[in-house]
Amino acid sequence: MTRTDPPNPPYAPDALRQTTDVAAGAASDDVDVLVIGGGPAGTTAATFLARRGWKVTLLEKDVHPRFHIGESLLPMNLPILERLGVLEQVRQIGVHKPGADFPMRGDGDSVNVFRFDRALDAKFGYAYQVKRAEFDTLLFDNALANGVDARQRVTVERVDFDAGERPAQVRARDADGNALVFRPRYLVDASGRDTFLGSKLKLKKKNPAHQSAAIFSHFRGVTRRPGEEAGNITVERFSHGWMWLIPLRDDVMSVGAVCFPEYLKTRKGDNESFLMDTLRATPSVWVRMADAERIAPVHATGNYSYTCSRMHGPGWVMAGDAFAFIDPVFSSGVYLGMNGGEQAAKTVDAILRDPSREAAEQRAMDKRLRRGLRYFSWFIYRFTTPVMEALFAEPRNHLQLEQAVISMLAGDVFDNRGVRWRLRVFRLVYALTAVSMAPRALAGWLRRRRQVGEGFSGDTLQGGNP
Repeated sequence: MTRTDPPNPPYAPDALRQTTDVAAGAASDDVDVLVIGGGPAGTTAATFLARRGWKVTLLEKDVHPRFHIGESLLPMNLPILERLGVLEQVRQIGVHKPGADFPMRGDGDSVNVFRFDRALDAKFGYAYQVKRAEFDTLLFDNALANGVDARQRVTVERVDFDAGERPAQVRARDADGNALVFRPRYLVDASGRDTFLGSKLKLKKKNPAHQSAAIFSHFRGVTRRPGEEAGNITVERFSHGWMWLIPLRDDVMSVGAVCFPEYLKTRKGDNESFLMDTLRATPSVWVRMADAERIAPVHATGNYSYTCSRMHGPGWVMAGDAFAFIDPVFSSGVYLGMNGGEQAAKTVDAILRDPSREAAEQRAMDKRLRRGLRYFSWFIYRFTTPVMEALFAEPRNHLQLEQAVISMLAGDVFDNRGVRWRLRVFRLVYALTAVSMAPRALAGWLRRRRQVGEGFSGDTLQGGNP
């Protein structure tokens, strides 16, 4: 398919601006693409589409900078940041992350470090840890600089579909209460865990195989790993889930625990006491907290895992958390959002240039993204099992399986066939290991399945977080 850049719009520029929406009593704005959500997925999609010459409007309900969890990037984020033109800016606000360390439970002196430079075909042998308020603001400002009509404090209220089930009008309201109406040729839902279309069209489904909840905050004065490993993320299992320690700039450490919902439901007092008691029960973590001072509120949030039954429809696609959210154990959230945003931009660009290609382009996007999600989720949903703990405790590199796992941790699961076939072999190793430790494996599986039916209340974050 031949593409031209920039496109030649089939309308006069003056016709884009203001027409009258009689039904709403509000001005209507015709745009090529409307993006709902100004996080990493939305700003990535909007920026790439604007660069292709399309008239893009992005609507964000909040205002940057804003607090957000999910501060650990993956090496596969970096090529996208480079293509967006912001890699050097991220380098300036980030902490260098050469890898991830996984302490052995009950032995604080035993730590397996998975360095990203050992990945298969490593494009970048490192990543960054970032304060999301700074990172998301940087991406939003970059979208503005690339010609996106990016608006904050504008809440999308409704999407009206035409007879062909395509989005005909998107109704929104700004912070002053003014009604706004947009007529997009294409709609990208990048609304995060709000999953606007998923909720409105009843597509959002709780994950039937996995459920978790989290409690976390920011601290100053937490001990870091020595030397070049000071920027590593620490992922440590404990009896009721796993903990993270993410080094950020200015001596700040993001510290949290992703727990089985049945454990988080045992909270009797305030969130801070529960978090500190949880950390105290793991000596190898608590010793690093000896001089720590909490500098942010303690948040709790639950109902992590879901997937929408559809990723696309006539005239619309989803990107990032709007489509699916999986447990954040391998720090995949921001990467999956930005990767999905870039893929959405490629898909929408191709469709706008040749509408007859819509079904084929959407199918290709769907296949690629679901494939990558499957590889992440298979590992994530088994991370807390005794079998996976045993395999991570004694990594072996036969057939370069350990390197393939590192590549997965780096995010390289979408297009690298060499990684994917090795991960399929790893699944066989997992199954054989499970047979060899059957009683413990079965107990772990039963506990994991029990969590799916657990509810959670007391969420202190808005729907779009973490």
